[in-house]
Amino acid sequence: MSSPNSEALFHRAKQLIPGGVNSPVRAFRSVGGAPFFVKAARGATLITADDRELIDFVGTWGPAIHGHNHPVIKAAIAAALEKGTSFGTPNPSEVEMAELIVRFVPSIQKVRMCNSGTEATMSAIRLARGFTKRDKIIKFSGCYHGHSDSLLIKAGSGALTHGNPDSAGVPAAFARETVVLPYNDRAALEAAFAANPGQVAGVILEPYCGNVGFIMPDDGYLAFLRRVTAQHGALLIFDEVMTGFRIARGGVQERENVVPDLTCLGKIIGGGLPVGAFGGRAEIMDLLAPLGPVYQAGTLSGNPLAMAAGIAALKLLDELNPYARLDALGRRLRDAVRSAAKAKGLPVQVPQCGSMFSIFFTSAPVRDYDTALKGDAKLFGRFFHGCLERGVYLAPSAYEAGFLSTAHEGAAIDRACEALAEAIRDL
Repeated sequence: MSSPNSEALFHRAKQLIPGGVNSPVRAFRSVGGAPFFVKAARGATLITADDRELIDFVGTWGPAIHGHNHPVIKAAIAAALEKGTSFGTPNPSEVEMAELIVRFVPSIQKVRMCNSGTEATMSAIRLARGFTKRDKIIKFSGCYHGHSDSLLIKAGSGALTHGNPDSAGVPAAFARETVVLPYNDRAALEAAFAANPGQVAGVILEPYCGNVGFIMPDDGYLAFLRRVTAQHGALLIFDEVMTGFRIARGGVQERENVVPDLTCLGKIIGGGLPVGAFGGRAEIMDLLAPLGPVYQAGTLSGNPLAMAAGIAALKLLDELNPYARLDALGRRLRDAVRSAAKAKGLPVQVPQCGSMFSIFFTSAPVRDYDTALKGDAKLFGRFFHGCLERGVYLAPSAYEAGFLSTAHEGAAIDRACEALAEAIRDL
């Protein structure tokens, strides 16, 4: 009996899973059409249930910096699996992972493992409130920090894709404790602190945004955030779930030389398995139970399989130092899109740094939520399907970052650049 194809799988899924997917953006609602299902992946390539091979620039939404199914990571998982899947006790790999994170990330003196980026940001917010004994949190429009109630406000990403930047089910009382500001707006931040004196526990942001498309800060903006938060006694929290170990080995904070109080991590540190972590100054982290009064726990936190995969991924980054190579791939893709759009007479913005990028069909530089929304999402949808027809998979949303991996070197980037240029010429 032949394996079911994507159409059959989606039909079955919709009967049992809301929308037929377990994460909303996968549903293709913003670009139209039905999602494909993937049965295998290797290197820079996805193999669909319909036996199509696609060059992948989603990279399982960030973790696959070494490409899919890397043999070293695969071997590490297999070796860990021989010993068991979960112990419910401390295990040696947790300690090794903590040592690697503390060595690589400038701001982290102590770290706590958890199971997702949502858990990491939620716990960091609770810890900031416990440390400062204040309630209010400042976040920025379009920055997504997971789906916990306090942070699912003007959240970008899937929420923005579906035309509902806020979520039903979030109590108004929770939302009142979250102040939402425009990214890259210095005056707005100063005004927010002036309007809430002594009430702000922390400021959380993606230092390089990836959930309203890829957006970088203005020169000096992150250093400004550091100064203002310190001045007002609030904690600065970097959500580097996407950018940690991807923009640089030590994340954006290494590249920008800005040291936050707390950092949230995920994606790459699990090597493709579910994971999250948050860490920072020892005096803050020591408020966590069992040492302090801020409670946080998780049955599968520090899972030995996830730790083994993540340790292998981080050691590969340390050994290979691929960041210059990844940036060269990113610049090549950026230049191919720009050149094709210029020849076609289409306005396009392609913000790119290292292995992250986005494609916005707009004439205005994209530097915040509002300017991201000026991009032509319908045109992006046509472009998305044009790329897909040519064997290239971009994120199925005009408001998501793209990711490159070391596996894109060589033939994959050659074919992808040609396909993207052809898709633009056909718009």
